[in-house]
Amino acid sequence: MGQNNTANLRTVALVGHGSAGKTTLAETLLAAAGAIATKGSVEKGNTVCDFDPQEKELGHSIHSAIGGLNWRDARIQFIDTPGYPDFAGQAIGALAAVDTVLAVINAQNGVELSTDRMMRLAAERRLCRMIVINKIDAENVDLPKLVGEIRERFGSECMLLNLPTGQGKDVVDLLEHGEGESDFESVSDAHRALIDQIVEEDEELLDQYLENGVDPSIEQLHAPCEKALCAGRLVPILFVSARTGAGVPQLLDALAKLAPSPAEANPAPFFKGPSAAEGTPFEVIPDPDRHVLAHVFKIVSDPFVGKLGVFRVHQGTIRKDTQLFVGDAKRASKVGHLLRLQGKESVDVDALVPGEIGAIAKIEEIEFDSILHDSHDEDQVRLQPLEFPEPMHGLAVQTQKKADEQRLFDVLHKLEIEDPCFTIERHATTNETVIRGLGEMHLRAKLSRMSQQYKIELNTKPPQIAYRETITRKAEGHCRHKKQSGGAGQFGEVMLRVEPLERGAGFEFQDISKGGVIPGVFMASVEKGVRQALEDGVVGGFPVHDLRVIVHDGKSHPVDSKDIAFFMAGRKAVIQAVQAASPIILEPVVDIEILAPEAAVGDLSGDLSSKRGQLTGTQPRGAGIMAIGGKVPLAELDDYQGRLKSLTGGQGSYSIAFSHYAPVPAATQQQLAAQKKDVGLDDE
Repeated sequence: MGQNNTANLRTVALVGHGSAGKTTLAETLLAAAGAIATKGSVEKGNTVCDFDPQEKELGHSIHSAIGGLNWRDARIQFIDTPGYPDFAGQAIGALAAVDTVLAVINAQNGVELSTDRMMRLAAERRLCRMIVINKIDAENVDLPKLVGEIRERFGSECMLLNLPTGQGKDVVDLLEHGEGESDFESVSDAHRALIDQIVEEDEELLDQYLENGVDPSIEQLHAPCEKALCAGRLVPILFVSARTGAGVPQLLDALAKLAPSPAEANPAPFFKGPSAAEGTPFEVIPDPDRHVLAHVFKIVSDPFVGKLGVFRVHQGTIRKDTQLFVGDAKRASKVGHLLRLQGKESVDVDALVPGEIGAIAKIEEIEFDSILHDSHDEDQVRLQPLEFPEPMHGLAVQTQKKADEQRLFDVLHKLEIEDPCFTIERHATTNETVIRGLGEMHLRAKLSRMSQQYKIELNTKPPQIAYRETITRKAEGHCRHKKQSGGAGQFGEVMLRVEPLERGAGFEFQDISKGGVIPGVFMASVEKGVRQALEDGVVGGFPVHDLRVIVHDGKSHPVDSKDIAFFMAGRKAVIQAVQAASPIILEPVVDIEILAPEAAVGDLSGDLSSKRGQLTGTQPRGAGIMAIGGKVPLAELDDYQGRLKSLTGGQGSYSIAFSHYAPVPAATQQQLAAQKKDVGLDDE
């Protein structure tokens, strides 16, 4: 089989909630296809995809991993992704590299949080979707009920592609079989419903079907099935047991025969321009003879190899020794080693064609989301960015050894470029270095890696909450900065006003002064002074957001006007204006989902309400487990893990995602304001 053939390629992401069995399924797929000699297990720590020491220790994925296998006439590349919400950045990033998403659902637990999120994101990205129900041979599973839940959650387009038989020991394919035994539902009825759904995509085939009453062949069904998949009008449901291998050959057949190749899939949403709003759609054609265009969807900082950029080729052919531009760089970088990945192993290859996933080492300019290309014709080409959750969990960190202070930021930067949901903040006012992630588990994994791989031990403590300030009405500000102490003096006068903007709009600076009252050469200093004052905060020392600053008048002096004078005048004028504009302090509010035993729902709801939280609903999640949704101020979640453990006997878990900013209570604003020293406005 020609592996370097775009028509034969399939690119698939295994997504779904933690403990759904994605890594075990990946291992079973590899073994069934003969890509590995012996099937490993998560428990023994010898799987292809969970090769990181931390993953072996924890018993679940924390990074995405790439694998590949040959089946029939297809080369199937897959990305095994983490399922726990704390590591969502790695899972979401994989969506930029695939044509098909395989959502794996644990038959015992039903549709869980991460599965719901990834199916939604895949639909928004116009990726083909398939659903795999795993652990069909487990005890106490209600498969008919689960299929109903899937259709209720994701739509009637979710159609059975096969059915379990023999109490989950095998499956019967519904495309090729109109009769047979199954553990539930009529094979004949399910077969007929599936065929009816697919033939509707092809008018000529539909006419023949209605006229002759004979099922089309598998070959005839391929094109309309693919069309329905790409349009989102068909989401096949398949059944497997990754543990025993039941249904795995049929799953591989479905991927090889039905999943689209890169040439058949919906095109990736590229655009050309400085941003998605200002850019125009850019057509990318998976032709190996065109200019190269590839997208970096994963960065790995390896202590031995260095920085590794993992990418998908969308157009053209990348060959060893190719000269590639990274983003809008003017200088090209030479590809020294072109790699194909299989878990932690990498193999040198001579070329990668459209649809293939590969990696390049030792090109420092490569970052997450970089575009690689070999012609300036593709300058400013970008891929529509994915929607990542905002990292809200924070820890203030400090090295235990003073000698490690210099290395700390280098190591943190390496971790930051690998993970789009991990950020570093340096707060000058509190002298704190704060790391932020998606949850306690996420940050604990980062700290563990810093200790094990980079030998840096840290002390941690809760950081200050990321409060913000804003204004609620218009106001004027004016400052004449005048200083004379012998020799040349300082003079600058600024008159401005502030106006509130919509929540989340950020900051706007406008200059509407006329007649050169403030020379253009000094306006940048005015803006710099304004920005610094807003960053330092006015009420409680927190950054001021969501306002427009309009400079409308001022004065200068032909001799004494200087940058420093207008910097100080701009700074003091905006402080005065903000203080007069009824400023308020805002706090982050998060969406929270708590998974806990049904018996604990009352206590947890009461606890949430006592913390200024708002309950938004409850839903069943498997046997005896409920999901409690709500909104709660982030400040109220300090040590929530301990409270949750106490209220649920250690059986609860939770995840949060940023929702919005809201005004703090008046008493809290007074308390926060009292902690900040008065801002002086008098001239020095």
